[in-house]
Amino acid sequence: MGPVKAVVGARPWHQWYGKDMAVEINPNAYESINEVIDVTCRKFAELPCFSNFGHTMTFKEMDTASRAFAAFLQSVPGLEEGDRIAIQLPNLLQFPIAAFGALRAGLIVVNTNPLYTPREMAHQFNDAGVKAVLICANFAKNLEEVLPQTKIETVIVTELADMLPFPKRTIMNFAVKHLKKMVPAYRLPKAISFRDALKKGSALSYKKVEVNLDTVAFLQYTGGTTGVSKGAILTHGNIVANMEQVGLVLNTCLTEGKEICITPLPMYHIFSLTVNSLAFFKYGTHNVLITNPRDIPGLIKEMGKWKFSVMTGVNTLFNALLNNEEFAKLDLSNLKFSVAGAMALQRPVLDRWEQVTKSILLEGYGLTESSPVVSVNPPLGERRPGTVGFPLPSVDVQIRDESGKPVKAGEVGELCVKGPNVMQGYWNRPDETAKVITADKWLRTGDMGILTEDGYLKIVDRQKDMITVSGFKVYPNEVEEVLASHPKVLEAGVVGLPDGHSGEVVKAFVVARDKSVTKEELIEFARKNLTNYKVPRQIEFRDSLPKTAVGKILRRELR
Repeated sequence: MGPVKAVVGARPWHQWYGKDMAVEINPNAYESINEVIDVTCRKFAELPCFSNFGHTMTFKEMDTASRAFAAFLQSVPGLEEGDRIAIQLPNLLQFPIAAFGALRAGLIVVNTNPLYTPREMAHQFNDAGVKAVLICANFAKNLEEVLPQTKIETVIVTELADMLPFPKRTIMNFAVKHLKKMVPAYRLPKAISFRDALKKGSALSYKKVEVNLDTVAFLQYTGGTTGVSKGAILTHGNIVANMEQVGLVLNTCLTEGKEICITPLPMYHIFSLTVNSLAFFKYGTHNVLITNPRDIPGLIKEMGKWKFSVMTGVNTLFNALLNNEEFAKLDLSNLKFSVAGAMALQRPVLDRWEQVTKSILLEGYGLTESSPVVSVNPPLGERRPGTVGFPLPSVDVQIRDESGKPVKAGEVGELCVKGPNVMQGYWNRPDETAKVITADKWLRTGDMGILTEDGYLKIVDRQKDMITVSGFKVYPNEVEEVLASHPKVLEAGVVGLPDGHSGEVVKAFVVARDKSVTKEELIEFARKNLTNYKVPRQIEFRDSLPKTAVGKILRRELR
């Protein structure tokens, strides 16, 4: 059995879909994401596009609103094409309006987790050189704290219900702010409201910008395979390519303009960004946006309102739904398939999901640096549980050993990826880029995998120490740095432990400087400096930590 040099010859799309199934895409099918938006909004103008909180916008309305936002951005003094705008929102109608509008204005979108702490926000905003930000009022207090540390000149604030019609908009925003107390008091005197921005933009003329496939569209922040959070440079061409790649699979089982998709994963995450808000959008799919997917009863109630045909999610979400007795009462007769990504899909969850829903659950694989989808199990044909299917059209993969040479089929090695969807590199970090993109343009994913002779890919482990909590990546260096900044801590080592609910949880090993420090004190300290999923769930005190000769903490021994 010889080495598998690439999966091109073993890509079995024809086996399941017939000779008409293309195994390569046309990466030049569109000149930019902007053209995709233009064409799609014209093609499906009167059909429902996005829904949220019971209100639906058509493709035509989305087109009009995003053009208005683009026109507003073009009118902002000092904001020019190529500048970065941060969008820090949960799943709201405002998200696609703002993202599409920013791209149409020639800006680079920096998607930002709304739950970031001020420390995390400051790093991302400064690293990207953000000049404008759109933030939900619920999180604006954090922006007030961090704003003086940044170069942000334009602040736009939106409330949760801003795109809903009157009087529902007024009632809901009042309740969120004054009854539920979900909006901490903040002071941003120069901020403009999102509704005012749209109103101003609608009175202006939008001027089409000249962008092409080489123009940067997103700085999508990730820790990569190691280290501090970095901005993956994703061009219009990278995203268009992945949209086309995903689209070839969709063509086999979905009908243009006829599908309804439940979209619970946040669109600031690369999976939902590309697959839901762009690839499904291009297909004329009606995306139902879920603002708070952690509210499982609320999610199930919303799902019950729609005869949806597709759903995206992560293992922990599918598991949580299955463990709520109300879920089994839903009418799921229209559900064709669901897609799991962002973290490993556990076999018991897959089996139970398919038993309860009478539909298939597809596991795929991707990473931010590949825009993100690399492979997926086929909706038709042989799905192979325990694998992530086979590579999408125009995606090549290799499994390489430590010296960079391809290994034999069935052997474990580092997964490397090549294709038009692979990022250009990390923003302002050529050294980090050189570590993951080889001279011949292969992306080293840092994940260990196996490639079968017939083209199926299996991810067996992560090469480094990255921890995945409910689909979100946690990097030990960052958590260790925060814990070590506590005055009573001498040093800390962080690892991931298996967890049936979230996949993994963070555990910290701490050497105390002051023996009076408690676990509760450190966890509370971490909560003030880290997003919730990064906060250690377990802390163990040690007299010392195992280290290499040069002083590097040996996390494998801690595990």
